[in-house]
Amino acid sequence: MATSSQPPAVFRLIVTGGGTGGHTYPALTAVRTLRERLMRQGRSLDVLWIGSADSLEARVADAEGIAFTAVATGKVRRSSNPLRMVSPANVRDMARVPLGVAQARKAVAHFEAHVVLATGGYVAVPTGLAARMLKVPLVLHEQTVRLGLANRRLAGSASRIAVSSESTLPLLPVSVRALAVVTGDPVRPEVLSGHADKALVALGLAFDRTLPTVYVTGGAQGSQQINDVVGGELAWLLERANVLHQCGASHYEALAARAAALPGRLGMRYHVTPFVGAELPDVLALADLVISRSGAGTLAELTALGKPAVFVPLASAAGNEQAHNARRLEESGAAVALVGDVNGERLRSAVAPLLEDPVRREAMGAAARAQGRPDAADRLVEILLAAASG
Repeated sequence: MATSSQPPAVFRLIVTGGGTGGHTYPALTAVRTLRERLMRQGRSLDVLWIGSADSLEARVADAEGIAFTAVATGKVRRSSNPLRMVSPANVRDMARVPLGVAQARKAVAHFEAHVVLATGGYVAVPTGLAARMLKVPLVLHEQTVRLGLANRRLAGSASRIAVSSESTLPLLPVSVRALAVVTGDPVRPEVLSGHADKALVALGLAFDRTLPTVYVTGGAQGSQQINDVVGGELAWLLERANVLHQCGASHYEALAARAAALPGRLGMRYHVTPFVGAELPDVLALADLVISRSGAGTLAELTALGKPAVFVPLASAAGNEQAHNARRLEESGAAVALVGDVNGERLRSAVAPLLEDPVRREAMGAAARAQGRPDAADRLVEILLAAASG
């Protein structure tokens, strides 16, 4: 860790966290933003990502040219019944944590980092504990309203706790609230620079532009729940809107068959695709309304863009975090949260007023934008630099 007032020519950052895109991609965005900041100052960035072998974070680090070290990790399988938490699988995995901490301690000591960024997921715990042992500043970033298990475990070891929402602050333990800073959840810059016309061309869409466009997504893998409810209401939706439906590879054939049975006029207004990749920024620019899950990354993108949304939270999400995320935005007038069992009637009652009234959509979009933090990555970088300098 640097001790002189002169900033180091090479800034050394350890990143830990992953398991899901919600933990991985904010970390990657922070790395890219920090690298660009340092380059403008004539400095460089050296990064080591510590995570699980054969994981999303390992693949992302490899694609980005970031050095990667794998450590042993232990996953806690949650249950509402405390007795079920003491399961053979949990006990076995928890026994791996000391090995992971020893491996992480060796990696942290060898790398001589100026600061460690932990973005959550059970994989972050060994490196976070190693940072505390070696007195390396530790910055936590929490994407959801409530601290996840890993960040709760590490909160007492942190130099700073970056949170994505003001709503998180009163939920933090009193002992660490003074360490908390609201940064928002980092959003990839390219998401904010889409063009609607490019989506029409790239996907070959012949939409009726006098109608609003609804983007339906259940995430990269798709959502059986969302696909079933939207699929059952397709004719109703298409009388009122264009629908661009990202359904996931395993659901595509069934929905494509349903699309083929639509009358020609309505069929022109429906586009179903297994996956939306590089064209996502343009798809989001095209969308007047989004129907989706309510993961932290989705919320960060939609609020930064000011998009009205109807959320169908994933009921099995850890700690019911998606429901908390959705309700928070609903309370601010930035979205509609369909929590629990969702059927066609509930979907229609949520969507109809928004499709029929562009002024209402605009008001919801403005409320969403008020919750967004498009500069979250820059804010988080400021926290990392401040923590490193003491």
